[in-house]
Amino acid sequence: MPNATTAEQAAQGTIDDAAAVLAGRRVAVLTGAGISTDSGIPDYRGEGAPPRNPMTFQQFLADTRYRKRYWAGSHLGWKTFAASGPNDGHRALASLERAGVTNGVITQNVDNLHARAGSARVVDLHGTVDRVVCLTCGQSFARDMVAARLSAANPWIDQPEQIRLAPDGDVEVDDIDSFVVPECTVCGGVLKPDVVFFGELVPVERFAEARAMVVGAEALVIAGSSLAVNSGIRLLDQAIRRRMPVVIVNRGATKGDNRATVKLNAGTSETLTALAERLIV
Repeated sequence: MPNATTAEQAAQGTIDDAAAVLAGRRVAVLTGAGISTDSGIPDYRGEGAPPRNPMTFQQFLADTRYRKRYWAGSHLGWKTFAASGPNDGHRALASLERAGVTNGVITQNVDNLHARAGSARVVDLHGTVDRVVCLTCGQSFARDMVAARLSAANPWIDQPEQIRLAPDGDVEVDDIDSFVVPECTVCGGVLKPDVVFFGELVPVERFAEARAMVVGAEALVIAGSSLAVNSGIRLLDQAIRRRMPVVIVNRGATKGDNRATVKLNAGTSETLTALAERLIV
């Protein structure tokens, strides 16, 4: 196994530098919104991203009108998510897992594109938009079933003149007063897309699974994440404490750059594809 460059020796590097660091090692992978931009899903913090003030979990719980606004926007955004497909970056990670180079993918995204690309072991830290859960009884539903009920109750919602998609599957909708929010068909409780809202914690068991993937690896690749979210920083901390080499692939700065072994200021699709070509033997 190659000698590890210390995490303190952060440096801008090349594809070959990253491949040399990762070669012969079992790799854990953490992805963020930047890996899905090539699938047409925007990045919260990427260059040119407009400022947003996402709804918090507390607001969603406290006020029926907030829930109306969320469900109206989320429905339109989910339709766009569902029409998006995996890109070369997702497919490269799936091929790396099949070859035994990685032990799966930990993702901060909610678009389910890793699973659709063929990744077998995916830890969805923040949930996925294709599932809906009842906050009262815990029943889980397929999103398309809930969407069909929502469209039937609000036929105007499927004919927007223009939508502006956000990375969490939400869009802005102005007229929501007449909107009918679906209820749980089991208990009549409040339904929520099975995603982690701002102000809501990642489920303990889910983070434990992600941590176990990092602990069970010998290197960490972070792709398309600015590491602005605490869950990503905590996983980076695990790798640093274990003196694992860390490769960060992201356009622009991240909060982990000064601790990376190699930082590649580049797009994820082309970079992960090139890494797969070098690491799969």
